Amino acid sequence: MKLSRREMLGFSAGLLTAMISPAWAQATKNTNGKRILRVAVPALANNGTLATLREQSNVGRRILPSIVEPVIATDVLGDLSLKPGIAQSWRRINDRVLELTLRQGVIFHNGDELTAEDVAFSFGPQVMFGNTQPNRGEGAKTIRLDGGKVSKTRGPQCPPEVAAVGRRLWPSLEAVKVIDKYTVQFVNAIPDPTLEGRLTRIGCEVISKRHYEQANDWQAWAAAPVGTGPYKVKEFKKDQHLILERHEQYWGGAAELEEVHFVEVPELASRLNGMLADEYDFATDIPTDQIKTVEQSGKLEFVGGPIQNHQLTCFDKTHPVLKDPRVRLALAHAIDRQMIVDMMWDGRTVVPKGLQFEFYGPMLVTEHSTPAYDPEKAKALLKEAGYKGETIPYRVLNNYYTGQVQKAQIMVEMWRAVGVNVAIQMVENWSQIYDKSTQRGIRDWSNSAGFNDPVSSLVQQHGPNGQQQQMGEWSNEEFNQLSGVLENSSDPQERKRAFARMLQIAEYEDPAYMVVHQTAAFYAKRKDINWKWSPTFYMDFRKGNTSESTA
Repeated sequence: MKLSRREMLGFSAGLLTAMISPAWAQATKNTNGKRILRVAVPALANNGTLATLREQSNVGRRILPSIVEPVIATDVLGDLSLKPGIAQSWRRINDRVLELTLRQGVIFHNGDELTAEDVAFSFGPQVMFGNTQPNRGEGAKTIRLDGGKVSKTRGPQCPPEVAAVGRRLWPSLEAVKVIDKYTVQFVNAIPDPTLEGRLTRIGCEVISKRHYEQANDWQAWAAAPVGTGPYKVKEFKKDQHLILERHEQYWGGAAELEEVHFVEVPELASRLNGMLADEYDFATDIPTDQIKTVEQSGKLEFVGGPIQNHQLTCFDKTHPVLKDPRVRLALAHAIDRQMIVDMMWDGRTVVPKGLQFEFYGPMLVTEHSTPAYDPEKAKALLKEAGYKGETIPYRVLNNYYTGQVQKAQIMVEMWRAVGVNVAIQMVENWSQIYDKSTQRGIRDWSNSAGFNDPVSSLVQQHGPNGQQQQMGEWSNEEFNQLSGVLENSSDPQERKRAFARMLQIAEYEDPAYMVVHQTAAFYAKRKDINWKWSPTFYMDFRKGNTSESTA
């Protein structure tokens, strides 16, 4: 039975009838005047660790910057511009070398002062790169791991999958040189105009060298890494909760809160009911159809908006039907993105100009756009490709992304309207999403812009070392060659031409994905807490952003 336009957008979030156990709330009631903030989240960590190079996820981005910090900070509550942090200043020596002067008096959670030795160690083979080697000018290429051992003194060696991510973030980093106690130089093997931006993103934080070397194994270290953030790990129980306690010697000033408790509550109804019952102070991943429920309580408010992340649907071109790019392009033309934004998100986010962000500034390709909603063109492309109604699998997680199941159901109906047979397969985790034992087809994903350059998204997530190519879903020779131009050219016009061409390849000529809409992050929160949300996934509870309202 074909659903009408109204019916396909009428999926309800359901009645909020599920109640939660009060056990956790009883354990976290404020006692002896201690200020504790309780945050209900659908998930804590995809991979069960607090290591940023392992937890390259949206849920990780929410909590990990409170524990560990990148070398260069960004204005996470403003325009995301670069600002002093651990590094109080920096300067270019040449197109391959960036020198940074570190802030003095930055104290790790274990009481040690951060020095240049910690920075160099954090970006060394034992922590980040394993036995991988930098690209020395061969163009963008896939990093291969040979399983060899890294020469080291004490402490664990990073797992191969961590080294692969390290090289994805830093394909050509050759060395980090210690100049003196508070000065380091990042030395690239080849020119890179994005060194400053790379130092701001998740995965590029500084950890305590001494603490890492004292760890018994990598997993034990990853459960409670010692960084310089405003909070330190007090207790982490996978799939249950993460308790952070205030870092009294934080260089930016001790936070107003003494503890922040992130509690894993997968069900939306339970998160909202917990808020209404005063079990939590914040709840994340709240869809816009719950605004009325939140605001009618009188004590809660609904906050949030678009963030630097896009919702995508990715294609596996090894699928017998999807190997034809015309079928993939037809799938993109069949989706009415603006209708999804208006009806699912109350118009509170936007359909972007493809996989790019406004804060790219001069690198933004303004003339580019996502494939337009055009059902007739979609039908024509399917006819040209000889599509005969074969089933295409669509693997979907149970609302890992806010409203994910509802959006998937809507898109399946839109595809059905142009004659495409897409079947949803509900799966439990990301391993099942990527499982190759059965034929893959379509999946959901999201892409963040880690810094204000297209390298941070298009190259790092879809280039030769990006996850989509590493998982064997998609590859394109010209796209990969242009990835090298985008990463290494010092000519702004050449870089922009390369970027524009890459968007054309990945979204029209040989579609790797289709952008659906810009992600929006919404929260339910107590009205009496003055808190500003960030245009990133990060929930900032530093000093000055958690004061109590006097109203």
